[in-house]
Amino acid sequence: MKKKLQFGKKTLFTDNAAFIMGIVNCTPDSFYSGSRGNFQECVSRAFQLIEEGADILDLGGESTRPGSSYVSEKEEIERIIPVLKEIRKKSDIAVSIDTRKSAVMKAAFDFGADLLNDVSALEDDSGMADLIAENEAGVILMHKKGTPVDMQKNISYTNLFDEVEDYLEKRAAYAESKGISSEKIILDPGIGFSKNLEQNKILTAKAGTLCGKKYPVLMALSRKSYLGEITGRPAEERLEETVTADLIAVMKGADIVRVHDVLPCRESLMVLKSFIDSGLI
Repeated sequence: MKKKLQFGKKTLFTDNAAFIMGIVNCTPDSFYSGSRGNFQECVSRAFQLIEEGADILDLGGESTRPGSSYVSEKEEIERIIPVLKEIRKKSDIAVSIDTRKSAVMKAAFDFGADLLNDVSALEDDSGMADLIAENEAGVILMHKKGTPVDMQKNISYTNLFDEVEDYLEKRAAYAESKGISSEKIILDPGIGFSKNLEQNKILTAKAGTLCGKKYPVLMALSRKSYLGEITGRPAEERLEETVTADLIAVMKGADIVRVHDVLPCRESLMVLKSFIDSGLI
């Protein structure tokens, strides 16, 4: 049976075990060198990911890696919009914008963006929720504590899963109260944001059950540092770790995986789907 995902004015379907979101970091300081670059490199990367089978592209103009700082609205817009315009000349692929600023999102809507990916879960900008509702768009709500500058100093939880779930339920309720349809809300437990190795492992294995599966769950595991803590390899060498973690997350109920490497992800999910279809998993 095909999987279905609704956001913005698009309805996506996939025959695969999960939807694939390909990362295009329009920044000079992403933690993974393979996903950052100038305008032309980002455009080339976007079309490469489309060719490899991405269901969604996620464009970001501001790094949110641990220790990173905010950039101005103007700079973020100048990084993202030219790339989005080039994509829209040739492709109607669903496009997500990774931002915390409503001015950036408004500019992106003007050039055909479909979905907001907000690591602040609509907390950083008071005008963001209204903007999403007005545009009948979708939103990804992510869990973290603090800001990227200090979030790794705040990793204390009494009950990790319950606290992450409670936060996301409240943010989803807020989004719905502002007029955002529940069908257009996606949850992200925030792997690597205010969590240590063991906490990231727990959420990878359990996140598919967040909020009773009322909302689709996105897992952003690609090449993250906790995988490197397990194998000792740098971000540039964490492809196998990423594929393994993504498969675990999808087998445990995740609906979307956000990745730098679309083709290996797609092929591994095809194998998983074959086993599922045969009733062996």
